[in-house]
Amino acid sequence: MLRKLWLIFAQACTLALATLFVLQTLKPQWLPLTLRQDRPAPPPVVAQAAPMPALPASSMPLAQAAARAAPAVVSIGTSGRSRNGGDGQPFHPWNDNRRGVGSGVIDDADGYLLTNHHVIAGAQRIEVRLSDGRELEAELVGTDPETDLALLKLPAEGLERLPVIEFGSAKALQVGDTVLAIGNPFDVGQTVTAGIVSALQRQQLGINVFENFIQTDAAINPGNSGGALVDAQGRLVGINSAIYSRSGGSLGLGFAIPVEMAAEVMQALRSEGRVARGWMGVQTRELSTELVEALRLPAGLKGVLVSGVVQGAPASKAGVKPGDVMLAIGDQTVNSPEALLNAVARLKPGSQVQLRLQRGAESLQLRATVGERPTPRS
Repeated sequence: MLRKLWLIFAQACTLALATLFVLQTLKPQWLPLTLRQDRPAPPPVVAQAAPMPALPASSMPLAQAAARAAPAVVSIGTSGRSRNGGDGQPFHPWNDNRRGVGSGVIDDADGYLLTNHHVIAGAQRIEVRLSDGRELEAELVGTDPETDLALLKLPAEGLERLPVIEFGSAKALQVGDTVLAIGNPFDVGQTVTAGIVSALQRQQLGINVFENFIQTDAAINPGNSGGALVDAQGRLVGINSAIYSRSGGSLGLGFAIPVEMAAEVMQALRSEGRVARGWMGVQTRELSTELVEALRLPAGLKGVLVSGVVQGAPASKAGVKPGDVMLAIGDQTVNSPEALLNAVARLKPGSQVQLRLQRGAESLQLRATVGERPTPRS
């Protein structure tokens, strides 16, 4: 009996498979979709791409940034002697013998404005033309040739409705940030040019004694000196100072003094009429590997070689000698002549400072009284 049932089951399965084959071949539309050989393939599974991070947008259009900063940028005309840049050298915009042309930036409502020292150097008369057309004679408050900055003061009758620029931060800048240069190139009238920050902390250019320039490719031409370099929000980040050019025109190598340095100099000129900097009276040079070996100094020593000491200067009185290697001024380590110059300049004249140095195989610590850096000849 069991065998008979199994035989019937096998015959039924065979008949069902044969029927399905015939239907698949002759009448596939009669079959349910799940049994068809020509049923559509399931849609491919596509992984959803992660969204791209949003790029930071400028806080305002450049036109609005320019409109915000431009009223505080003035044109400056001077009468006096000239100073021209040399061919192929870092180039300062020139003044002619009758009337020099430059720019300036109004920094506060009391009528103080910053410009470059070379714009007003030797001037007998300084005239300022405001963006609203007013022309005023400005007073020279003080000048600092070593940073190429000068502070002017407008007369009391010119302080009404005085536009003032907002300060930004050069320390917040990054290479590639958008900047605008505003000034009076070639005395054609106020002009705005746009570019990016090309480099930061440019030094050893031979333009000023104290250098920490913002480099930009925004067009800066003769007459832009003393004008404003502003960020994409219209805030002051630098004072346009120099260009590198063989012809006097812009080659995309412009340099601006950071606003932090300008603010320090402005404060000193406003309160004292001059900038008092620390001084030690040493001549220095880079410490090379060859010099380390020749002077039998510890291998890998980092510092600045003292090549000369001014007789009677603070360093001389403290016991510093030629051949010493200056390692630190106070708590500030120094690895280059520029770093040593800046560290000493920041010290207050008359204050005490500890010098850490290496003399052959001997480590020394000397105490010195900081002198005042001599005023350079204009």
